[in-house]
Amino acid sequence: MTGGASLGALADSGRAAGQPVLPPSNVFTKDVSRAPVDRGSAAMVDNLEQQVTSRYGGVAAFNVYTYGASLNMAGSSQRRVDVRFDDCQGKGWTPRGLFGPGGHFEDVPIPADAVPAAGTDGQLTVYSPSTDQLWEFWKARKTSSGWSACWGGRIDRVSRSTGAFPSTYGASASGLASSVGAVRIHEAERGDIDHALSLSLPRIAHWGEVSYPATRSDGSDQRSSAIPMGTRFRLDPAVDVDRLGLHPVARAVAEAAQTYGFIVTDTAGAVAVTAESGEGAGRVAGKNPWYGILDGTGSYAVMAGFPWDRLQVIEEDWGAPR
Repeated sequence: MTGGASLGALADSGRAAGQPVLPPSNVFTKDVSRAPVDRGSAAMVDNLEQQVTSRYGGVAAFNVYTYGASLNMAGSSQRRVDVRFDDCQGKGWTPRGLFGPGGHFEDVPIPADAVPAAGTDGQLTVYSPSTDQLWEFWKARKTSSGWSACWGGRIDRVSRSTGAFPSTYGASASGLASSVGAVRIHEAERGDIDHALSLSLPRIAHWGEVSYPATRSDGSDQRSSAIPMGTRFRLDPAVDVDRLGLHPVARAVAEAAQTYGFIVTDTAGAVAVTAESGEGAGRVAGKNPWYGILDGTGSYAVMAGFPWDRLQVIEEDWGAPR
């Protein structure tokens, strides 16, 4: 492949053609069904359930039309461009590491048809399998003068990484690539998700408390039941998913949550499961594929009936290198 394409528009051969191939030991592909439960699990699950039920009719968001992850694969001959730093936060200076040797905003192979996810975050992911690199940008925009972003970063050797960006780079509050845990279009179509799911919460534990695999946080909750960034939840393996009566996509989420779990990767206005944006695929096909996949169900109702009270918190820092 020499050009670029939406990851969701690519043919599926095992794992998605445009998805980083991660080993079974990776945090996003590791089986957590038998992992030890954290001693604070019950309190944190109650906290999470309250965050779900107190917002938007008590149903968690399934972010497909806004605030999703725009996934784009770059071909080996894709022209590389520099991304201009947009000082949207009024820093008044250009942070180190974005430009110069090895700069995160330089030489980015953004496909010509790439489209940021809808919503104020303007999330954009670019994956280059030929160089084993992944970029994520926050508030990405394309104008007549080229691409710009307020923040972002690059992961080199992504297939051997934990999915975390170096230092302060990246687009999520956790430092993790939220796109790696996004529900992809082809996964929703086939009803099978084979990786951990990125979960965003409105209320996160104070930034001084972070759980592996997250590397940072912007949280402020100091209660004893606070949920640290990076926390891993799983759906109790004893739950009979067949009896829940879930939407087919939510059912696939539930099955993945029993095996791979959720990872808290970002802060949001509501509890939300991250999914691939259909903006790019929609431009190719003429229609956003999620309309057909959800089959008349609003994205706000996809997760209705999901048993958040049956989640379990995996032991803090479980799986971290010793």
